[in-house]
Amino acid sequence: MTKADLIEEVSRVVEMTRKDSEVIVEAIFDSIVRSLRTGDKIEIRGFGSFRTRQRQPRIGRNPKTGSRVEVPPKRIPYFKPSKELKDLVNGTPKSGTPAPAEPAAPPADAPPLA
Repeated sequence: MTKADLIEEVSRVVEMTRKDSEVIVEAIFDSIVRSLRTGDKIEIRGFGSFRTRQRQPRIGRNPKTGSRVEVPPKRIPYFKPSKELKDLVNGTPKSGTPAPAEPAAPPADAPPLA
C-alpha cells in the first residue's frame, strides 16, 4: 500500500474529500516524525510503537574501492509491532479468545479404527 492508497482508503471510509483525507494523513505522519526527532516514543495501542535507536560509530568499507570509511553515530527510527498486530497478520485469534481445540491424536500403540 502506498501513501496515495492510504489517502484514498481514508477518503472512502470516512466519506470525505480526497484533499481533506490527505491533510489528515499528512498531519499524522508529521506528528510521528516530529515526536521521533525530539526523542519521544509513539505508542498506538493494538498497532505498535515507534522509537529511535542509537547506532554506534563504526568503520565501514566502500564496496567499490574497498577503502575504509568512518560511519558516524546516528539515530534510526524503529517500529515494534504489538502482539495484536502480529496475531492479525498471522491469522491467529486475538489474545484472550481461546484457540479452537484440535482433536487429540490416538496413541501410537492404539489399534487402527475400522
